[in-house]
Amino acid sequence: MTISYNWLKEYIDIPETADAIGKVLTNTGLEVESVEVHETVKGGLQGLVIGQVLTCAKHPNADKLSVTTVDVGGGRILPIVCGAPNVAAGQKVVVALPGTTVHPTKGEPFTIKLAKIRGEQSEGMICAEDEIGLGESHAGIIVLNTDVPNGTPAASFYNISSDYIIEIGLTPNRADAASHIGVARDIKASLSREIRWPSVDSFAADDSSLVIPIEVENTAACPRYSGVTLSGVMVKESPEWLKNRLLAIGLTPINNVVDITNFVCHEMGQPLHAFDADQIAGGKVIVKTLPAGTKFVTLDNKERTLLDTDLMICNGKQEGMCIAGVFGGAKSGITGQSKNIFLESACFSPVYVRKTSQHHQLKTDASFRFERGTDPNITVYALKRAALLIKELGGGKISSPVADVYPAPIQNRSIEVKDKNVNRLIGKVIPRNEVHGILSRLDIRVMDVKDDRYMVSVPPYRVDVTQEADVVEEILRIYGFNNIELSDIARTDFLAEFPVKDIDKYKRNLGELLTGNGFNEIWTNSLTNYAYQQKHNLKFKGEAIEILNKLSEEQGILRQTLLFTGLEVCAYNINRRQKDLKVYEFGKIYYKEGGAYKEEERLALYMTGNVETENWRHKTQPTTYYDLAQHVLHIVLKSGLPNLKQESITDPVLEYGVRLLRGNVEIGKLGKVKAALLKDFGMKQDLFYAELYTSLLFQSANPKLVIQEVTKFPEVRRDLSLVIDKQVSFDEIRNLVMATEKRLIKNIIAFDVYEGENIPQGKKAYALGFTLLNEQKTLTDEEIDQTMAALMTAFEEQLGAVIRK
Repeated sequence: MTISYNWLKEYIDIPETADAIGKVLTNTGLEVESVEVHETVKGGLQGLVIGQVLTCAKHPNADKLSVTTVDVGGGRILPIVCGAPNVAAGQKVVVALPGTTVHPTKGEPFTIKLAKIRGEQSEGMICAEDEIGLGESHAGIIVLNTDVPNGTPAASFYNISSDYIIEIGLTPNRADAASHIGVARDIKASLSREIRWPSVDSFAADDSSLVIPIEVENTAACPRYSGVTLSGVMVKESPEWLKNRLLAIGLTPINNVVDITNFVCHEMGQPLHAFDADQIAGGKVIVKTLPAGTKFVTLDNKERTLLDTDLMICNGKQEGMCIAGVFGGAKSGITGQSKNIFLESACFSPVYVRKTSQHHQLKTDASFRFERGTDPNITVYALKRAALLIKELGGGKISSPVADVYPAPIQNRSIEVKDKNVNRLIGKVIPRNEVHGILSRLDIRVMDVKDDRYMVSVPPYRVDVTQEADVVEEILRIYGFNNIELSDIARTDFLAEFPVKDIDKYKRNLGELLTGNGFNEIWTNSLTNYAYQQKHNLKFKGEAIEILNKLSEEQGILRQTLLFTGLEVCAYNINRRQKDLKVYEFGKIYYKEGGAYKEEERLALYMTGNVETENWRHKTQPTTYYDLAQHVLHIVLKSGLPNLKQESITDPVLEYGVRLLRGNVEIGKLGKVKAALLKDFGMKQDLFYAELYTSLLFQSANPKLVIQEVTKFPEVRRDLSLVIDKQVSFDEIRNLVMATEKRLIKNIIAFDVYEGENIPQGKKAYALGFTLLNEQKTLTDEEIDQTMAALMTAFEEQLGAVIRK
């Protein structure tokens, strides 16, 4: 938001510099992003003075040049060669002295230097309008009708003043500060100064010759609507002071009536709209919605199709004249021929205005303010202010009393504030009288004061102050964050009770584990393209949640899986020759089930390319499913869940894979992504994907630290080779081993799997390694042989295995 420093000073005393005021505002929460110099004329006419031509003669060596002498004040008389046809002795002119940089209306700035022109000395330049940025004319030099002394600075003569433009990064909750008086309120609260509100005491209706009745059909969308008429107004160019005010904040002046509505909007934050009263058919204003599909042409001459929720300002024939709070219509706007005016000042519902603004993609100064919430109690005051300015600058008369439709006045909010909560949240005990003083300067009235608490009355224009914590925030920002001393132990406090978020620490630990194993973390958008799953007719848990005001079809739904957004990242990197990828993401999936919206935490892992970069010690090895499984196992072990069950699954996005079970609850899945899906993303290399259900994994986790003495007795390793059916998984073998002998078997590994020559079709050979240990004594050969014999019997009888000897 743009604020003019000079304009701001009209409402409150500011002896401080613009930079100093910027710091004050930043300390109150209105973060100042920049303070820049603004000049109504570029360069500020610095180095230009008013002079008088003493003599003027024809140049001896050029037909179109004149040699002049010019008195520029202080006893200085300069010879200047001039090419203007209208130069003559006795004229008062604008002179650019040597060394001055002039800024022409068109073209680049240039510096005036001492020079000889066709043999004659020239020590300055007599200026035309366009040469110094005062206009477009280049017909001749500027000739002034004035008696000001020679040497008078041109900036002083033309009343050129510098201003400072303060850019504020206004947060959405601070709608009250979206104006110059709104910003002055914060200065008032911080520096204990009074605001000078423009007087409207002289407002009075001159007659009732142009009364336009108002009817509000939808009071939920328009709680208050005020209007007044003026007749005999002359629509013309605005005076310089008004144009300069608007130009300073980046607005283009249009005419005096429209400029006044913009001026008042930026002065006090109340948007206004002016209608050509002669174009209001039926002589009546009706505030209502029109049927969906109604066509309406706006001021930019674009035809728009209305929704049935678009609030409209209509005439007596039920025809739209303006999209309420957003944009005017092409037929009822102010033109140079307008004489009679209906002036509108209203309070519109933020919900209605935002929905309309978003749908029609119309962002205006009015919608910016109405979307955030305006002051319902200022509509009549703003109306009177604008009407008086129009009467002053455009003539005419006020032709009706103010019409004000306000069926259900919006009351102040009452909030209870406890001293202990103020002190606890701020982290410092502030004297109660100082707290009450701050609230009073913020227009928040303190009442019903008790020993440990009090009630406050918050005016409606403070749409962001709705609860006790908001009141405390107001106290703190005016008291000053920098005035709160930090304790030796930093901590936060709150009014509500929240559970300890241990899951955040758990996720951080898993992230550190993965990062330590060569993974990089990614963050992706929760919005994704529905076409990804439509193309392959993929179904996920629940219904997809479609975004109503989607920015594009590529971001049309909330994701039901992290896979697609992760594939976008992988494809982006692969296309830039970063083909060996190990990435992970903590994110959420979303779905609708039983009419309720739901979201769930997920941890996704992606691996593709080679396991490690090629080097002189190792040959490159392509990533396999087992590499991903190893990292998933690390996560499971880190969570203290060593005995999860695995089951093969048929999944719509995986060529093959397994799911992980804790009892009967699935807590994740992993596998190889289907080539058809990868092809959609332009990927030709295999990709392996795991999706773990973070919340369920966390709830089941039991990462206890167990410390025990290293056993005194030796481990024994025995290997076994067996041929089994191809569909038997290693998990089944491990479960059978642990069921047969879990006391002595401490570990089991598969160090070779083979299919092919000398192995029957439909079979595979496993080479297994078993680690045996008795923590109480040294194992004997007899115990070892008995254990292995029991395992071989179990393999043969329960798995139909053939033991290779």
